[in-house]
Amino acid sequence: MTELQVLKTEELTISMGPQHPSTHGVLRLILRVDGEYIRDVKPDLGYLHRGMEKMAEERTYLQFLPLTDRFDYLSAMFNNMVYVRAVEKLGGVEVPERAEYIRVMMMELNRIASHLIFWGTFGLDLGALTPVLYAFREREKVLDLLEMVSGARMTFNYIRFGGVRADLPSGFIEKLKAFLDDFPHRVDDYDALLTGNDIFKMRTIGVGPLSAEKAVEIGVTGPMLRASGVPFDIRRAEPYSVYERFDFKIPTRADGDTFDRYVIRMEEMRQCVRILRQAMEQIPEGDVQTKVSRALKLPAGDVYTRIESPRGELGVYLVSDGGGNPYRFKLRAPSFINLQAIKPLAVGMKVGDLIAILGSIDIVLGEVDR
Repeated sequence: MTELQVLKTEELTISMGPQHPSTHGVLRLILRVDGEYIRDVKPDLGYLHRGMEKMAEERTYLQFLPLTDRFDYLSAMFNNMVYVRAVEKLGGVEVPERAEYIRVMMMELNRIASHLIFWGTFGLDLGALTPVLYAFREREKVLDLLEMVSGARMTFNYIRFGGVRADLPSGFIEKLKAFLDDFPHRVDDYDALLTGNDIFKMRTIGVGPLSAEKAVEIGVTGPMLRASGVPFDIRRAEPYSVYERFDFKIPTRADGDTFDRYVIRMEEMRQCVRILRQAMEQIPEGDVQTKVSRALKLPAGDVYTRIESPRGELGVYLVSDGGGNPYRFKLRAPSFINLQAIKPLAVGMKVGDLIAILGSIDIVLGEVDR
């Protein structure tokens, strides 16, 4: 009787990406796999490098402002806001109250638009085509509102030093109210379509769990952190603009898996509606801009400001030497920091799970490889 032959396997290193459609941007993942199981994963960056931070140091403060739209191009209002706040803080620039309300309204609308892209593409990653069609339907309505105010649909250049570029146009509040009356029902439709789907739950529940301790250790923020049970949101922990005047919840979950990260963003869209309703009711009359010189020069010193973007803590560290250009500019990009979690999330999972895990991180390569 011959001895039974034992099937021997060996680990294989393969490359996922950097083709755009499957990796949420030109990201390459170097995988070490044993059969279908992931033993190691390493993100390989550099395919989209833009040198944005160095470009800031070669331009005046005002000249660099339009380029901030290009970091996280799905939520450009937040990029405008964090840079403008850094300049205002270092320069002691006062912002009219009405302008602060308008800023909050623009950011929360932009947060909805960003989360809609997440929802649609996340479903697409897992083989569901319908969600992306629904998501873009509602996103177009949001972009109509943003275009009505700023004149643009993606890179806005609207939030300016000392306020905003222009006041709300006639008819905007009425159109916003109509959207807010309709949108919560659409989110309910999304839940009925995808959240309760058995196949979707099998692909996401228990996949890529991240404990609260590990999340804090890595430095992840935003929906990823809150999905692991840590109720940290800069809008509540360190209120800026006029966020302290609004009543809204900070959604959290307990398991920190791919499903929880998805649910957090769904609930955040509902909370955006709450904030927008209150802002719409409370907004005062008045000016929307404090006059600031085009040839702005800031006093020597440094400052760090941070806000809560759709992906987490978005921060700017700005150093001035007293001249008309930033001496040093550094962006704390949440997509870049959160991407560090890809290894602890993916090791031990299957290759098919990696697609769901990467989608649940919700990165934008413009700020990863800035």
